[in-house]
Amino acid sequence: MTNPQPASAGPQPPTGREPRTRTHTWTPAPPISEYAHLSGEEILLEWIAGRIPEPSICSTMGFHLTEAKPGTAVFEGELGDHLFNPMNTVHGGYLATLLDSALGCAVLSKLPAGIGYTTTQLNIHLLRPLFGDSELLRCEGVVLHLGRTMATAEAKVVGTESGKLYAHATTTCAILTPRPAA
Repeated sequence: MTNPQPASAGPQPPTGREPRTRTHTWTPAPPISEYAHLSGEEILLEWIAGRIPEPSICSTMGFHLTEAKPGTAVFEGELGDHLFNPMNTVHGGYLATLLDSALGCAVLSKLPAGIGYTTTQLNIHLLRPLFGDSELLRCEGVVLHLGRTMATAEAKVVGTESGKLYAHATTTCAILTPRPAA
């Protein structure tokens, strides 16, 4: 037995569940070796000024570096329903990526020319849910310790209007010295 199709009653009002499209555009960054003569802070300031393309993760996730000074990096992030998990709240992975970016860039801001970093540990505390229409977020990362081989930093995600704390994190980063020439 087949189910009969209902008779069309003409155009139906939108339900809000129609398919959507989200497009992002990015400029692939040149190899990091092209920036080896710049300090980490200089790289970040060139990025903010638009003279170095931002990493593609920024357009993918919808956040952007807005401030950088030695030991500090600030990102702002916009939300939307494209970031939802199965509970229709913003996925924790968005906050993890936002926090990791601010933490890593805070470390980068203290590094001399030719020296890099990589995250080795990331600890996150998610404190309250975010929704697609939640306020603009501000994520500030601050270096706590910078040594020869390791750095630590902390970051907070707050609402720009309410000042509410949504998440905080700490990181440990390995400091990468230049590779010897082959």
